[in-house]
Amino acid sequence: MPEGDIVWRTCQLLDASLAGKPLTRCEFRVPTLATVDLTGISVTEVVSRGKHLLARFDNDLTLHSHMQMDGAWRVFADGRRWSGGPTYEIRAILGVTGSAAVGYRLPVLELIKTAREPEVVGHLGPDLLGPDWDLAEAVRRLRSQPDRTIGEALLDQRNLAGIGTVYRAEILFLQGINPRKPVGDVRDLGRLCDRVRQIMIRNRTGFEQNTTGDPRPGRSHWVYGRSGRECRRCGTPIRVEEFGPQGQERLSYWCPHCQPG
Repeated sequence: MPEGDIVWRTCQLLDASLAGKPLTRCEFRVPTLATVDLTGISVTEVVSRGKHLLARFDNDLTLHSHMQMDGAWRVFADGRRWSGGPTYEIRAILGVTGSAAVGYRLPVLELIKTAREPEVVGHLGPDLLGPDWDLAEAVRRLRSQPDRTIGEALLDQRNLAGIGTVYRAEILFLQGINPRKPVGDVRDLGRLCDRVRQIMIRNRTGFEQNTTGDPRPGRSHWVYGRSGRECRRCGTPIRVEEFGPQGQERLSYWCPHCQPG
């Protein structure tokens, strides 16, 4: 699932391509929006809220989308071949003079009143990459369930918005915290949140989620995706397991030596 930095970067691309321009083409290929045509309406801005995308129009409507596991938005200049997937996976087309934004495999796509945005994103915690970032509030929300594992708490978007399995694995390694450690036993939640935010800010304008600072191929992560391979610090084989609330289990990577349980 695209995490906050990828969603932020996607919104920046969409905003640069669409904002301030009237739509010359508008197609929604989902049943609930099949008859909607916003041709002639202008996009005012495209912003992210955690992992949610909000495209606002000058008629007081907002297109809310979420890419979840494998959705994607792509922008193509006029005349360029679309390459985000087969045509039947296209869910939205927003065209302006010179380019088109194409949404592929979007499981969440709805048009709402802009004033109703809090109904779809108001439950989210402070956005790690947003103007509403509030470290104290994020820590307060995490601490509200001290018996919960830190691995589960970090993925709960009601605590802090934008973090996913990649950054969870990496920040817990960097802080030397086992994913199953209770939140109440984590000494410095503020440092943990602040550090993952710094890493995401650094990565949001790039093309890779690099947490090691090493630009060489295959060296971008400490533990994520490295099950069975040697820890870059101590040589212990990296472990992986799937855990979380029923139906919401996610893969978790850690080093049993650097992150003792």
